[in-house]
Order: sequence, then structure tokens, then C-alpha cells
Amino acid sequence: MLTQDNLLAQNHVNASFSAAIQRLQECSLFSARLLSKDADLLNDLLQNHQQAYVIAEMQQFLEAANIVDEKALKKALRQLRQRVILRTIYRDLNGLADLQEVLQTTTQLAEISLNTATQYHQTWLETLHGKPVNKSGELQRLIVVGMGKLGGGELNVSSDIDLIFAYEEEGETTQGLSNQDFFTKLGKKVISALDEVTEDGFVFRVDMRLRPFGSEGVLVSSVDALEEYYQNQGREWERYAWIKGRVVCPESNAQNNKSGTGLGANIHELLRPFIFRKYLDYNALASMRELKLQIHRDVLQKGQTDNIKLGRGGIREIEFIAQVFQLMRGGRDTSLQIKPTLAVLALLKDKGLLPEKMVSELSEAYVFLRNLEHRLMYVDDAQTQELPKSDEAKSRIAKAMHFADWDAFLTKLNSYRQNVQQHFDATFTDANTSQQASRDCLEAEKSVWNGLLTMSGAEQALQKLGYSDAQETYRRLNALHQANRYLQLPELSRQRFDALMPHVISLAATMQNPEVTLMRVTDLLESICRRASYLALLAEHAQAMHLVVKLCSSSPWLANYLTQHPILLDELLDTRTLYAAPDFTAMRADLVKRLAEFEGDVERQMDTMRHFKHASVFRLAAQDINDELALETLSDYLSALAELILSVSLETIWPYIKGKHMEIPKFAVIGYGKLGGKELGYASDLDIIFLYDDNAPEASEVYARFAQRINNWFNSLTSAGLLYETDLQLRPDGNSGLLVSTVAAFRDYQLNKAWVWEHQAITRARFVAGDGEIGKAFEQIRIEVLTQTRDVEKLKTEVLGMREKMRAAQSTSLKNSAGKNDTEMFELKNGAGGIIDVEFLVQFLVLANAEQHPQLTQNIGNIALLKLLATLNIIEAETAEKVAIAYREYRKMQHALKLQGITQTKVEASSVVAHIEAVTSLWKHVFN
Repeated sequence: MLTQDNLLAQNHVNASFSAAIQRLQECSLFSARLLSKDADLLNDLLQNHQQAYVIAEMQQFLEAANIVDEKALKKALRQLRQRVILRTIYRDLNGLADLQEVLQTTTQLAEISLNTATQYHQTWLETLHGKPVNKSGELQRLIVVGMGKLGGGELNVSSDIDLIFAYEEEGETTQGLSNQDFFTKLGKKVISALDEVTEDGFVFRVDMRLRPFGSEGVLVSSVDALEEYYQNQGREWERYAWIKGRVVCPESNAQNNKSGTGLGANIHELLRPFIFRKYLDYNALASMRELKLQIHRDVLQKGQTDNIKLGRGGIREIEFIAQVFQLMRGGRDTSLQIKPTLAVLALLKDKGLLPEKMVSELSEAYVFLRNLEHRLMYVDDAQTQELPKSDEAKSRIAKAMHFADWDAFLTKLNSYRQNVQQHFDATFTDANTSQQASRDCLEAEKSVWNGLLTMSGAEQALQKLGYSDAQETYRRLNALHQANRYLQLPELSRQRFDALMPHVISLAATMQNPEVTLMRVTDLLESICRRASYLALLAEHAQAMHLVVKLCSSSPWLANYLTQHPILLDELLDTRTLYAAPDFTAMRADLVKRLAEFEGDVERQMDTMRHFKHASVFRLAAQDINDELALETLSDYLSALAELILSVSLETIWPYIKGKHMEIPKFAVIGYGKLGGKELGYASDLDIIFLYDDNAPEASEVYARFAQRINNWFNSLTSAGLLYETDLQLRPDGNSGLLVSTVAAFRDYQLNKAWVWEHQAITRARFVAGDGEIGKAFEQIRIEVLTQTRDVEKLKTEVLGMREKMRAAQSTSLKNSAGKNDTEMFELKNGAGGIIDVEFLVQFLVLANAEQHPQLTQNIGNIALLKLLATLNIIEAETAEKVAIAYREYRKMQHALKLQGITQTKVEASSVVAHIEAVTSLWKHVFN
């Protein structure tokens, strides 16, 4: 008989291989037993230990096997498993394989075993019962969904495999057996082929308990039955389980992070709404916390505290951290619908959802713990995650993990587990527990909200907290408590609402305007209370609740913006990104990536773009409220955001245009008004026109269709709200003109047909999106228009005439809305000496002087142009400075009123006397 020693001697094996074999046998008793039984296994190691056991080699082995019946199939699969696992253990223990190789090889072994067993048994069953078909006569196949680590491509060498069986459609075989019965027989055969212990061992232990209704449910369900079950009866823990669910038979692609194509994609799409909620789902945090508590209780009851998977600081806690973010955000951000744990952690770091240091520590711990898990299993091919008890076993594990002794190993292990536990607790700590100390200090607020005080007692408590109008505050709180919307809340949502309200009462009382703040915050909570996830977000994150109160106190406009778009509450969770300066390059890349995930789904793309815009505006508003942005900077940011959205919109919409004749359109968007002058506010509309430069015969029709689609894209009101209101009236011939013009037609119109007011408008127009060459052509036309020879007196008459028309129209409007004290008020925008007068002054001076001073054609903003006019001695420097100050202050006041929700931009005239005088003085000087 050829012994192991004889084989090593005959092949003159080098010392390093002999040492590696010795290490293999010392660290894995299972491997030693295999080698002692079959010298061919040692020979395979000798010849092939330098390369991983790839799936092609597995396929070759099975093809060479003489599989003629069920017994031969079982033997071939088990012999393949011995070879694959033995080589994998050898390579891992001797530093030739990393964790990824071990996981991938084991996963591929499971997949090829499942596919092989299914193919053979389906063929054999079809000879007995006929082929299973649907009502249309199409052949039906068994669908095997790999759950857990198999689905994630992270399978352990001695792990069981969690499976769910399904088939496509009801029907019967060609010999009259129902598809349900046929696939149940097939499922049982497949399980036996892998799970049954024979003289050659087993392939994989099979666990079917994750199927609908668990052990009580049918073994195999139709796809329709699966969908019905998860839609109507699926439980929270099943959502967690399905994060890693992946069809592995008949299709298999362990490298695919999502679900592949064909059946895999179909099942994934059917179950996506169950697994991933459409909106941010902060209920997942509490649900997974409860699931972990149940696991922890079981661990304690079974004395498994040394279990490196289920115990504190173990593998499961790392997986939970990664997966809770997938459950919370995966519905909105499909890039998070990936499976491997390390890949999820890396993505969370890239998205700024987890700190880099935390991800680094979790990833390092995960690799260490998974390597340790494998070495525990290598010993006896047992599915165990328990640390050993005997000294001999401890020494073996320490050696397998490359430590000098058990104590050194244990010190390192405990360090990793402590880090994981701290990060897990930081992620999952129950807000109700962590805030208990603060809540103990809220007895008065709790008593007021829960109706434990008399009316006078409640009013006294509120007055003591800082509410000057305690009677009205109590009335409002009592009305909220009795409102149908509150009373009809589900029990869990009402509990969260009740937990939040004492904090709201307490925090609002610390603001300068407690009654107003409380009203705004309760209005917000009332509007979102039916969305349990939003209540969960605020209940779980005290910092977010603090910010909500502060923002609502500072601005009714911002409070209303939050109420309209409650999904923005998510932006409050990370103050690093909330208060960070915008990186428009990164923002653009992020938006493009998000839109690509919904390619072909126009509605989802429109909503995605709206969510992106609202979130960006909200972050800027939060910085504005926090006095971190100068008004000019804010306007620059809002203008850059609009440009970004316009640019990405063109790229997104063009592929959908019917009859498009080129890949990249020769088309551009020109911004006028506040967009052109980079003075956008939060609610500004976009004054734009469309130009194209394309001689193709179909160009005019295609670009008109494109322009209309762009306009609809921006102005349509979807479930995510409005993107921007657009105003196209500044195009040639206004509303009666074509929606889109050629560059040549635009030039002809501006030089020969345009009104003076249109030339005024072009002083602050600029290219904002699309074809850059058209942008350059527009700028040349703009300069040509502005620098043409003009009759200054005629120009003066026309500009004054236009201003008088505007004043007459505004006068009528103001009279209709005047209050009794309006004679003492000044209208910032339209009043004599106000914003529009400054703009008209600058526009007139540019048009009158640009021929002699071409530098005046620069689109640098009104304040910079005033300074330039002074430098050119067209107006006095002191006058220019006073008017520039007035213009800046007017805009600041206008902006502040907007934040306070005041639509009429009026201030006390006495507060701006000097500014009015500065502007009117220049007006009289310029216009005689």
C-alpha cells in the first residue's frame, strides 16, 4: 500500500512542502484523516497546491466521474468536496490563500454541487413523471435561492447552506403530476444528494427553515406564492435574511453583487419592495436591535458567550452594522443592495455613512474573526464557532492563527471583539435607554403632554419652562393630543410620538420664540407622524431632534420645506456633511450614478433628481441659518446647483428623445435673470432660453421636442415635488416665438428685432449647460449686441418708459394689498430707489458705454459692475460704493424676509432712508 511517507519520499518532496503538510495535519485533524485514507488526495496537493481550486477544475472533475445513478452522484460530489476543501485548508493554513479565496472557492463548490444535483435529478425524475411545464407548455425549472453566507458569496468551509426552493409557474408534467409535487420530489432529492452522510461524508448540510412558514411550510413554492407570502405575511427578520438572498440555481454568479439576470433578476425585482422600502426606513434600527437582543438572550441561555459569531463583539454584530444601513437606505440608494459584508462596509465609508476609522476596524476584525471561524471548523469539519476548552485544542488554534501561545492569541481576539462591541453599541444603542438620564429631567414636560396635570397646573408648568402664552400653548398641545391623526396612529408610532413630545416641549422652550417654535415643530410632527420611519429617525437620534427644533425656530420657510420634504430629515444625521462646503464635482458624479441605477425608469429618475436638489438646498439653508454663508456665496452655490442639474438633465433626457440623430446634441441652455447673474434664491425660478447649431434637416423638430421634454422634466409635480419652475419668455418673440432657436436666428433677432428691454436682459445672460461651442457663440453675440452704437438719449427714453410701465403695474398691485401703515413701509424690490432701480441703472450704463468700454460686457454682477463703472469714471466712486452697499443690504433684507416666510418684501422706510437716497440720487444724475 502506498503510504503518505512513501509518497513524499518517492517524489523527493522539498522540506517546505513536508512542513506545510505537517502544519496541515497538526491544525486540522479532519485533513489528517482524509490524507490517511486516500493517497490520491496527497498527490493532488503535491501537484496543485500552488493554485486555487477554481470552478472550471471542479467541472472537469465531475465530467470525468461516471455518474449513472443517485449513488454515483453522491459519491462524485463528496469526493469533489474532499479535494476542494482539503486544498483550500492547506492553502489557507500555509498562507497561500486569503480569506476571499476561501469564501469564493467554498461558495463555488456549493453552487456547482447544487446545479449538478439538480440537473441529474430533474433528468431522472422526468423519465419517471414527464417534463414539468406551465399552461403554455414551457419547461419549468427548480429555482434554488441561496440565503445567508451562500447568497453573499461568503460561505464557510463547514457551514450549512440556507436554501429556499421555488418554481416559476403552476402546471403539471407531461404525465399528469402537478408541478408542486414534481418539484417537491426534486427538492428532496437535491437535499439528500448534498446533506446525507455516506461513507464518503457529506457535501453540505442543508437548512430549509428560512422558507415561507419555516418548517411548517411547503418545501417548494411557486414564484407567485413567494411574492404573495412576503407581501402579506413577511416578517422583519425575513427582510434581513433576504438582503443576501441570491438565485444560485439554475443561474450562478457568485461575483455578482446583486442578483444577475433571468430568474435571479425576476425574483429580486418581485421581492425588492419587501426587502428595501421606497423611503428611508429607520424602523429597521429598532427591529434589528430587537433581533440582536433575542440572539443575545439565546446565547446567554445556552452558555455561548465564547461563540465568535453570535457572542458580543462577534461576526454577527459586524454583519448587523452593515445590513441595518442596507435596510434603512437600500430602497433609495440601490448601490447599497449588494451582498458581501466587506463590500458593504467599504461602500458605507465611501458614502460618508460610517467613519473611515470605524470601517477599518470593523473590516480588520471581520477578516480576523472569519479566519478564526474557519480554523475552528478545520479541526474536525464541524460547524462550530465556539472557542476551545482544552489546552491541546487551544494550542492548536493559536498555532493555526500564527500566535506563539493562547494568551497572545486571546489578547488580540479580545481587542477585536471589544472594538466591534463598541461600534455595535454606538450604532444600535436604544435612544430610549441612552437618553433615560435626560428624560428623568423631563417630568414636567411629560406630565403636561400626558395630561397628568390640571389645566392650571399645566399652564403653570409651561410658564415656568419659558412659555409666555402658556394658556394658548396648553390649548394647542391638548388639541394635538385629541386630534384624530394622533389617536389613529398605530400603537408603536404613538409610543414614539409620546416619547418625542416632552423633548419638543423642553427644547422649544429654550428658543427665543418658544410658542412659535413649538407650533412649527408640532405642525411638522403632525405631517410626518403617519410615516413611522420618520418618527423612528427622530426618536433614535437626539441630535437630529435638536436640529429640527433649532431650524424650525429660525425659519418658518425652512420648517415648511421640511414638512413638504420630510425625507430631508435624514440630512440632519451627519453634521459633517450638513455643514460642509459643497463639492459640485463630487455631487455631479453622485447624481449621475444615482440616475444610472434607474436607467429606463423616467419617473424614478425624476424623483431622484428632485430628492438630490431638495437635499442640496436644505444643506445650504442649514448653513445659512447657522450664519456660515455670506449671501453672495449662497447665491453662487444655488446658481451652481441649478447649472449642475440643468447639465445632468440634458444628458439624462436626450437618450429618451424620439428621432434623435446624434449621440451628443448640439444644444445649449442660456441662463437669464437671477440664474444668469448668479443671484438665485431658494425659491427662484429659472429664466432660460434654448439654442442649437445643427444643419440636419430634422434638427428643428428634434430639438423642439427636446426643449419641451426639458421644460416638462423641470415643471412636472411628482411625488417628490417640483424641480424648478422655468420661465421661457425671454426667448426671441417671447411666448409667441419658437421654443428653441438656431444660433444664427438668435443673432439676427438680437441685432435687428429685439426690444431695448431684451438688450437690458442680455447684460446678465450667460451659457449654463450643454454644448460649450454654442456657449462661446452666444457670448460673442452678447458682446456684439452690447457694444453696438446707440443713441443714448433714445436709449434713456426707452429704459425710463419700461421702468414707468413696471411701476404702474406694481402700483396697482400694491394698492390692492396695502395695509393701513403701508405709507411708512418701503418695497425693497419695486419701490423707487429699490432693487429694480439699481438693476436698471447698471443695465442702462452698460448699454450706453459698452461700445467705448468693452470690459463692461463682463457678466460679473451688479455690485462689481458698479465698481467698474466708477473705475472708468462713468460714475463717482463714492456714489458707486453707496449704491453697491444699498443693493447688497436690500438683497440681505429680502433674503431674511424669505426665510421668515414673508412673501411681501416690505421693510420700514425709516430703516433704509440712506440707501433710498443713494439710489435715487444716482437715478436723478443718470436720467437727468
